[in-house]
Amino acid sequence: MALEISKLLTPEQVQRLRAKSNVIGALLVLHAWALIFGSMALFAWWPNPFTFLLAAMVIGARQLGIAILMHDAAHGLLFSNRRANEWVATWLCAAPVFTSLQLYRPYHLTHHRHTQQAEDPDLGLSAPFPITRRSLWRKVARDLTGRTAYQRRLAQFRRGLTGEWKSFVANLVLLLGLAAVGYWWLYPLLWLMPLATWYQLVSRIRNIAEHAVVPDDDDPLRNTRTTLANFFERLFVAPYWVNYHLEHHLFLFVPCWRLPKAHRALIAAGLRERMEIQPGYAAVLRLATSRQDEDASRRGPRGAQRI
Repeated sequence: MALEISKLLTPEQVQRLRAKSNVIGALLVLHAWALIFGSMALFAWWPNPFTFLLAAMVIGARQLGIAILMHDAAHGLLFSNRRANEWVATWLCAAPVFTSLQLYRPYHLTHHRHTQQAEDPDLGLSAPFPITRRSLWRKVARDLTGRTAYQRRLAQFRRGLTGEWKSFVANLVLLLGLAAVGYWWLYPLLWLMPLATWYQLVSRIRNIAEHAVVPDDDDPLRNTRTTLANFFERLFVAPYWVNYHLEHHLFLFVPCWRLPKAHRALIAAGLRERMEIQPGYAAVLRLATSRQDEDASRRGPRGAQRI
Protein backbone atom coordinates (compact mmCIF):
# COMPACT_ATOMS: atom_id res chain seq x y z
CA MET A 1 0.00 0.00 0.00
CA ALA A 2 1.57 3.27 -1.13
CA LEU A 3 1.00 6.62 0.53
CA GLU A 4 1.00 9.88 -1.38
CA ILE A 5 3.24 12.50 0.19
CA SER A 6 0.74 15.20 -0.78
CA LYS A 7 -1.76 13.56 1.59
CA LEU A 8 0.70 13.65 4.49
CA LEU A 9 2.48 17.00 4.10
CA THR A 10 1.78 20.33 2.46
CA PRO A 11 4.04 21.50 -0.40
CA GLU A 12 5.50 24.10 1.96
CA GLN A 13 6.37 21.44 4.51
CA VAL A 14 7.97 19.28 1.84
CA GLN A 15 10.08 22.19 0.61
CA ARG A 16 11.33 22.96 4.12
CA LEU A 17 12.02 19.34 5.02
CA ARG A 18 13.97 18.48 1.89
CA ALA A 19 16.47 21.34 2.24
CA LYS A 20 20.05 20.04 2.62
CA SER A 21 22.99 21.84 4.21
CA ASN A 22 26.72 21.52 3.55
CA VAL A 23 27.42 23.20 6.89
CA ILE A 24 25.27 20.86 8.95
CA GLY A 25 26.55 17.83 7.04
CA ALA A 26 30.14 18.83 7.85
CA LEU A 27 29.27 19.53 11.49
CA LEU A 28 27.68 16.10 11.88
CA VAL A 29 30.77 14.33 10.56
CA LEU A 30 33.03 16.50 12.72
CA HIS A 31 30.82 15.81 15.73
CA ALA A 32 31.16 12.04 15.26
CA TRP A 33 34.95 12.14 14.96
CA ALA A 34 35.27 14.64 17.83
CA LEU A 35 33.44 12.22 20.12
CA ILE A 36 35.63 9.36 18.89
CA PHE A 37 38.93 11.16 19.45
CA GLY A 38 37.67 12.80 22.63
CA SER A 39 36.82 9.38 24.06
CA MET A 40 40.27 8.08 23.14
CA ALA A 41 41.88 11.12 24.75
CA LEU A 42 39.84 10.65 27.94
CA PHE A 43 41.08 7.09 28.36
CA ALA A 44 44.69 8.00 27.47
CA TRP A 45 44.61 10.81 30.05
CA TRP A 46 42.78 8.87 32.78
CA PRO A 47 43.14 5.13 32.12
CA ASN A 48 40.92 2.95 34.26
CA PRO A 49 38.18 0.35 33.68
CA PHE A 50 35.38 2.94 33.81
CA THR A 51 36.88 5.31 31.21
CA PHE A 52 37.76 2.35 29.01
CA LEU A 53 34.20 1.02 29.07
CA LEU A 54 32.77 4.49 28.55
CA ALA A 55 35.12 5.18 25.64
CA ALA A 56 34.42 1.83 24.00
CA MET A 57 30.66 2.37 24.19
CA VAL A 58 30.78 5.95 22.92
CA ILE A 59 33.18 5.06 20.10
CA GLY A 60 31.18 1.98 19.08
CA ALA A 61 28.03 4.09 18.92
CA ARG A 62 29.81 6.77 16.85
CA GLN A 63 31.09 4.07 14.52
CA LEU A 64 27.44 3.29 13.98
CA GLY A 65 26.96 7.06 13.73
CA ILE A 66 29.33 7.48 10.80
CA ALA A 67 27.67 4.47 9.15
CA ILE A 68 24.35 6.29 9.59
CA LEU A 69 25.82 9.41 8.00
CA MET A 70 27.04 7.21 5.13
CA HIS A 71 23.44 5.98 4.87
CA ASP A 72 22.26 9.58 4.55
CA ALA A 73 24.85 10.11 1.82
CA ALA A 74 23.58 7.00 0.01
CA HIS A 75 20.34 8.96 -0.39
CA GLY A 76 22.27 12.08 -1.46
CA LEU A 77 21.31 13.92 1.74
CA LEU A 78 24.51 14.47 3.74
CA PHE A 79 25.71 17.43 1.62
CA SER A 80 23.93 19.52 -0.97
CA ASN A 81 27.18 19.43 -2.95
CA ARG A 82 27.28 16.05 -4.70
CA ARG A 83 31.07 15.75 -4.80
CA ALA A 84 31.34 16.53 -1.09
CA ASN A 85 28.54 14.06 -0.37
CA GLU A 86 30.37 11.24 -2.14
CA TRP A 87 33.91 12.02 -0.97
CA VAL A 88 33.18 12.63 2.71
CA ALA A 89 30.85 9.64 2.96
CA THR A 90 33.34 7.36 1.22
CA TRP A 91 36.50 8.33 3.12
CA LEU A 92 35.29 9.61 6.49
CA CYS A 93 32.19 7.47 7.01
CA ALA A 94 32.22 4.21 5.03
CA ALA A 95 35.86 3.21 4.65
CA PRO A 96 36.83 3.58 8.34
CA VAL A 97 34.20 0.99 9.32
CA PHE A 98 35.12 -1.35 6.45
CA THR A 99 32.22 -0.78 4.11
CA SER A 100 31.61 0.83 0.72
CA LEU A 101 29.17 3.63 -0.11
CA GLN A 102 29.09 2.65 -3.77
CA LEU A 103 28.23 -0.97 -3.05
CA TYR A 104 25.88 -0.20 -0.18
CA ARG A 105 23.69 2.25 -2.12
CA PRO A 106 21.99 -0.12 -4.63
CA TYR A 107 21.57 -2.79 -1.95
CA HIS A 108 19.93 -0.32 0.42
CA LEU A 109 17.66 1.26 -2.18
CA THR A 110 16.35 -2.21 -2.99
CA HIS A 111 15.39 -2.49 0.68
CA HIS A 112 13.37 0.72 0.35
CA ARG A 113 11.59 -0.44 -2.80
CA HIS A 114 10.55 -3.75 -1.23
CA THR A 115 10.32 -3.04 2.51
CA GLN A 116 9.27 -6.18 4.43
CA GLN A 117 8.43 -7.99 1.21
CA ALA A 118 9.97 -11.15 -0.20
CA GLU A 119 12.37 -9.12 -2.37
CA ASP A 120 13.69 -7.10 0.58
CA PRO A 121 17.41 -7.95 1.02
CA ASP A 122 17.13 -7.01 4.71
CA LEU A 123 14.15 -9.27 5.39
CA GLY A 124 16.39 -11.80 7.12
CA LEU A 125 17.18 -9.21 9.79
CA SER A 126 13.55 -8.97 10.92
CA ALA A 127 11.93 -12.26 9.87
CA PRO A 128 13.24 -14.42 12.77
CA PHE A 129 11.56 -12.26 15.42
CA PRO A 130 10.10 -12.60 17.97
CA ILE A 131 12.64 -14.79 19.72
CA THR A 132 13.14 -15.82 23.35
CA ARG A 133 15.13 -13.81 25.86
CA ARG A 134 17.69 -16.59 26.07
CA SER A 135 18.17 -16.41 22.32
CA LEU A 136 18.72 -12.66 22.50
CA TRP A 137 21.28 -13.05 25.28
CA ARG A 138 23.17 -15.57 23.17
CA LYS A 139 23.28 -13.01 20.38
CA VAL A 140 24.47 -10.31 22.76
CA ALA A 141 27.26 -12.63 23.91
CA ARG A 142 28.31 -13.25 20.30
CA ASP A 143 28.29 -9.51 19.62
CA LEU A 144 30.39 -8.61 22.64
CA THR A 145 32.94 -11.39 22.08
CA GLY A 146 33.60 -10.53 18.42
CA ARG A 147 31.97 -13.59 16.87
CA THR A 148 29.31 -11.51 15.13
CA ALA A 149 31.94 -9.22 13.61
CA TYR A 150 33.71 -12.23 12.13
CA GLN A 151 30.47 -13.65 10.72
CA ARG A 152 29.38 -10.29 9.28
CA ARG A 153 32.77 -9.83 7.65
CA LEU A 154 32.38 -13.17 5.91
CA ALA A 155 28.86 -12.18 4.81
CA GLN A 156 30.21 -8.90 3.40
CA PHE A 157 32.72 -10.81 1.30
CA ARG A 158 30.03 -13.17 0.03
CA ARG A 159 27.70 -10.30 -0.96
CA GLY A 160 30.52 -8.18 -2.36
CA LEU A 161 29.82 -5.28 0.01
CA THR A 162 33.42 -4.52 0.90
CA GLY A 163 35.55 -1.62 -0.23
CA GLU A 164 38.86 -3.20 0.61
CA TRP A 165 41.57 -0.85 -0.60
CA LYS A 166 39.75 2.27 0.58
CA SER A 167 39.13 0.69 3.97
CA PHE A 168 42.79 -0.27 4.18
CA VAL A 169 43.91 3.28 3.34
CA ALA A 170 41.47 4.92 5.76
CA ASN A 171 42.45 2.63 8.63
CA LEU A 172 46.16 2.99 7.85
CA VAL A 173 45.80 6.79 8.02
CA LEU A 174 43.99 6.45 11.35
CA LEU A 175 46.71 4.16 12.73
CA LEU A 176 49.55 6.40 11.50
CA GLY A 177 47.82 9.49 12.86
CA LEU A 178 47.52 7.95 16.32
CA ALA A 179 51.12 6.72 16.11
CA ALA A 180 52.31 10.21 15.18
CA VAL A 181 51.00 11.57 18.49
CA GLY A 182 52.44 8.62 20.42
CA TYR A 183 49.30 6.55 20.93
CA TRP A 184 49.33 3.86 18.24
CA TRP A 185 47.91 1.37 20.75
CA LEU A 186 44.62 3.25 20.79
CA TYR A 187 43.93 1.93 17.27
CA PRO A 188 43.55 -1.76 18.24
CA LEU A 189 42.23 -1.00 21.73
CA LEU A 190 39.72 1.78 21.03
CA TRP A 191 39.02 1.51 17.34
CA LEU A 192 39.10 -2.15 16.31
CA MET A 193 37.83 -3.48 19.63
CA PRO A 194 34.66 -1.28 19.75
CA LEU A 195 34.12 -2.00 16.05
CA ALA A 196 34.16 -5.74 16.75
CA THR A 197 31.98 -5.54 19.87
CA TRP A 198 29.78 -2.59 20.85
CA TYR A 199 29.23 -1.52 17.24
CA GLN A 200 27.93 -5.01 16.49
CA LEU A 201 25.53 -4.94 19.42
CA VAL A 202 24.07 -1.51 18.71
CA SER A 203 23.78 -2.37 15.01
CA ARG A 204 21.74 -5.41 16.02
CA ILE A 205 19.51 -3.32 18.29
CA ARG A 206 19.05 -0.80 15.50
CA ASN A 207 18.03 -3.53 13.04
CA ILE A 208 15.58 -5.03 15.52
CA ALA A 209 14.00 -1.66 16.25
CA GLU A 210 13.54 -0.69 12.62
CA HIS A 211 11.51 -3.61 11.24
CA ALA A 212 11.27 -6.56 13.64
CA VAL A 213 7.84 -7.51 15.03
CA VAL A 214 6.04 -4.74 13.15
CA PRO A 215 2.22 -4.92 13.04
CA ASP A 216 1.66 -4.94 9.27
CA ASP A 217 4.27 -5.73 6.60
CA ASP A 218 2.12 -4.09 3.90
CA ASP A 219 1.26 -0.79 5.59
CA PRO A 220 3.96 1.93 5.20
CA LEU A 221 2.87 3.43 8.51
CA ARG A 222 3.24 0.10 10.33
CA ASN A 223 5.91 -1.94 8.55
CA THR A 224 8.64 0.37 9.83
CA ARG A 225 9.11 1.64 13.36
CA THR A 226 10.04 4.88 15.04
CA THR A 227 11.52 4.45 18.52
CA LEU A 228 11.46 7.44 20.83
CA ALA A 229 14.97 7.71 22.30
CA ASN A 230 16.19 9.46 25.43
CA PHE A 231 19.59 11.15 25.86
CA PHE A 232 21.45 8.00 26.90
CA GLU A 233 19.94 5.94 24.09
CA ARG A 234 21.00 8.59 21.59
CA LEU A 235 24.51 8.62 23.06
CA PHE A 236 25.12 4.88 23.32
CA VAL A 237 22.69 3.19 20.91
CA ALA A 238 20.91 5.43 18.38
CA PRO A 239 22.94 8.41 17.14
CA TYR A 240 21.95 10.97 14.54
CA TRP A 241 18.19 10.48 14.63
CA VAL A 242 18.36 6.90 13.33
CA ASN A 243 15.44 6.14 15.65
CA TYR A 244 13.07 8.06 13.32
CA HIS A 245 13.06 5.22 10.83
CA LEU A 246 9.38 5.35 9.93
CA GLU A 247 9.75 8.98 8.89
CA HIS A 248 12.84 8.11 6.87
CA HIS A 249 10.98 5.42 4.93
CA LEU A 250 8.05 7.72 4.23
CA PHE A 251 10.19 10.67 3.18
CA LEU A 252 13.44 9.55 1.56
CA PHE A 253 14.24 13.15 0.66
CA VAL A 254 14.55 14.34 4.29
CA PRO A 255 18.08 14.65 5.81
CA CYS A 256 18.50 12.81 9.11
CA TRP A 257 18.65 16.01 11.15
CA ARG A 258 15.22 17.07 9.90
CA LEU A 259 13.51 13.77 10.75
CA PRO A 260 12.26 14.98 14.18
CA LYS A 261 10.46 17.80 12.38
CA ALA A 262 8.95 15.29 9.93
CA HIS A 263 7.82 13.25 12.94
CA ARG A 264 6.11 16.27 14.49
CA ALA A 265 4.41 17.06 11.18
CA LEU A 266 2.93 13.56 11.01
CA ILE A 267 1.71 13.79 14.59
CA ALA A 268 0.18 17.19 13.89
CA ALA A 269 -1.59 15.67 10.88
CA GLY A 270 -3.39 13.28 13.23
CA LEU A 271 -1.55 10.11 12.18
CA ARG A 272 -0.19 9.11 15.60
CA GLU A 273 -2.59 6.22 16.12
CA ARG A 274 -1.83 4.76 12.69
CA MET A 275 1.97 4.88 13.13
CA GLU A 276 4.16 2.15 14.65
CA ILE A 277 5.91 4.04 17.46
CA GLN A 278 7.51 2.57 20.58
CA PRO A 279 8.49 4.58 23.69
CA GLY A 280 12.09 3.33 23.85
CA TYR A 281 14.50 0.54 22.97
CA ALA A 282 13.61 -1.47 26.08
CA ALA A 283 10.01 -1.62 24.85
CA VAL A 284 11.16 -2.79 21.42
CA LEU A 285 13.34 -5.51 22.90
CA ARG A 286 10.44 -6.72 25.03
CA LEU A 287 8.39 -7.14 21.87
CA ALA A 288 11.29 -8.81 20.08
CA THR A 289 11.77 -11.35 22.90
CA SER A 290 8.11 -12.23 23.46
CA ARG A 291 8.39 -15.80 22.18
CA GLN A 292 8.25 -18.49 24.84
CA ASP A 293 9.13 -21.53 22.70
CA GLU A 294 12.93 -21.84 22.71
CA ASP A 295 13.05 -24.41 19.87
CA ALA A 296 10.93 -22.30 17.55
CA SER A 297 12.97 -19.16 18.23
CA ARG A 298 16.15 -20.87 17.08
CA ARG A 299 14.78 -21.30 13.59
CA GLY A 300 14.40 -18.66 10.90
CA PRO A 301 11.83 -18.43 8.11
CA ARG A 302 10.58 -21.79 6.79
CA GLY A 303 12.43 -23.65 9.54
CA ALA A 304 15.96 -22.75 8.37
CA GLN A 305 18.50 -23.12 11.15
CA ARG A 306 19.89 -19.77 12.27
CA ILE A 307 23.34 -18.96 13.57
